[in-house]
Amino acid sequence: MHEFQSIYQALGEEKIKSLVHHFYLGVANTPSLLALYPEDLAPAEERLFLFLQQVFGGPQTYSDQRGHPMLRKRHFQWEIDGNMRNSWLNCMFAAMEKIEIDQNTKEAMMRYFVQVANHMINK
Repeated sequence: MHEFQSIYQALGEEKIKSLVHHFYLGVANTPSLLALYPEDLAPAEERLFLFLQQVFGGPQTYSDQRGHPMLRKRHFQWEIDGNMRNSWLNCMFAAMEKIEIDQNTKEAMMRYFVQVANHMINK
């Protein structure tokens, strides 16, 4: 079993859904991030939930509905610099504090989020 499968097993769907919900509450209060989204955050929240559920070892619903994630390509339309990356990570890490996660799982998730956020920088 790889590390991400154990994350899905440790968290389950409801905690991933809660994490994503708390993340988007943070986005709603971060003007630089909020400016990247349409007025209704619900569709983005659903997409991130499905994506994280898949990445962390759960159902492949995201790929079934949207194809390969192609994260960098999907995000290239926005200028993402170090400050934007930090804002995103701050919202995600704050959301992680809102749910109960064991330390090993939390560290694995943080490594993943930092790696992906760094990869999104295009400016």
